[in-house]
Amino acid sequence: MLIARCCMGVLAVLLAGGALAEACFDRETESHHFVVDSHLHFQPFSGRSLDHLKLVDYMRDAGVRFANVYGIGQTRIEDWACLQHRDCSGEQIIKPTMKNDFVNAKNVTNYFQRDVRLTLSMTFPDLQNPEGILTRMNILDEDFPGYFQWIGESNVVKQALFNMGHEPATLEDIENWAPFMAELRRRDMPLALHSDLGNDDEPTKYLHLMEAVLERYPDNTVVWMHLGMSREQRDMNPEDHARILRRLMERHPNLWLDISWTVLYDYYFSDDDRRPYYVDVLNSYSNRVLTGTDMVASEFSSEQQYERLVELNSYINRFLDDRAFRNIALGQSYFDLLSFDVEAPAICD
Repeated sequence: MLIARCCMGVLAVLLAGGALAEACFDRETESHHFVVDSHLHFQPFSGRSLDHLKLVDYMRDAGVRFANVYGIGQTRIEDWACLQHRDCSGEQIIKPTMKNDFVNAKNVTNYFQRDVRLTLSMTFPDLQNPEGILTRMNILDEDFPGYFQWIGESNVVKQALFNMGHEPATLEDIENWAPFMAELRRRDMPLALHSDLGNDDEPTKYLHLMEAVLERYPDNTVVWMHLGMSREQRDMNPEDHARILRRLMERHPNLWLDISWTVLYDYYFSDDDRRPYYVDVLNSYSNRVLTGTDMVASEFSSEQQYERLVELNSYINRFLDDRAFRNIALGQSYFDLLSFDVEAPAICD
C-alpha cells in the first residue's frame, strides 16, 4: 500500500500489501521532494563506504522510500593501498570491478527493509571491453538469483575520468554489446548509461555514441543519465539541448531520461532563463523521466549532505504540471518501469 501523509514537510511513503493510495496529494501543503532515488551510489569511488543501514536511515528521514542500489563500476585501483597508508602519489588508474555489486547484494539481502524498497543494480560492466559482461551477470545471478533488476550506471563516455585511463566506447565496442543487450531484453532490465553529450568547446562531440546505442538497440530500455550533461559542459544552449532531447525521445520510445546530479541544478535548472526549456521537455515526456541524488556515499557522507542533495535535485519539481509531478516527483514513472504493484497518489484538485 502506498500512503501519502505530511511528515516534516516531505512525502512519507509506506509499503505494505498491494492496495493503492486513497488520499490525494496536495501540492500546496506537501513537499515537492521526490520519493524515488533511482540514482544512489551505496559504494564510493574510493575509500570506505557509508554504513548501509545508516544510508537507509538517511533516505527514510528525507521521505525517500524507493532507491536503486548502485555501486561504482570503475574504482581506483590504489584504493586499498591508500587505506593501508601506503604511497598513493602515483598515477591514478580506474578499473572495473564486481566487488561493489557483491557488497551491495549482501547488504540488501542481510538487512531487508519493509518501509524502504531497494532495487539492486549491476554496476560492473566495462562497456569498452564488453566480452565478459554476460558471464559476470551469470555469476551474480548464481549467488543472488532474481535480486538484480537493473544494470548501470555504466560509462559510455565520461570526460571526468579521462585522466584516469578511461576512454570513450567506440562504435565497434557498441556493436559488440549485442550478447548482453539481448539478455537485458529477455529480462526486461533497464540499462543506465553515463554518456556525456559533449563539452563547452564542442557541445555535441559525443552525441553520435548515444545515437548509435539507440539505433542499434531500439528494443532495449536505456536511461540517459543527467540528460547527457557534465561539469565539462556548463554552458550548453538550452534551446539546442531541448531540441536534441525531444528528437531522441520522439524517435526512440524506449529511451528514458535521468535528471539526477546537481550539475543540472547548478548550471541549468536554477537559471530562470534556461529552466523553462527543461520544464517543457519534462512535462512532455514525464512518463519516461527518473529522479535521483547521484550521491556517492563514502564513510564521511552526512545526513545533511543527503538532505541537501534531495532538495537541489528536487528543485525543478516545483515547476512541473500536475501530471508530470505525479510521474516524476511521486514516482509513478519509476513504478511503471519496474512493474511495481504500487501507485502514486493522485494530485488534489
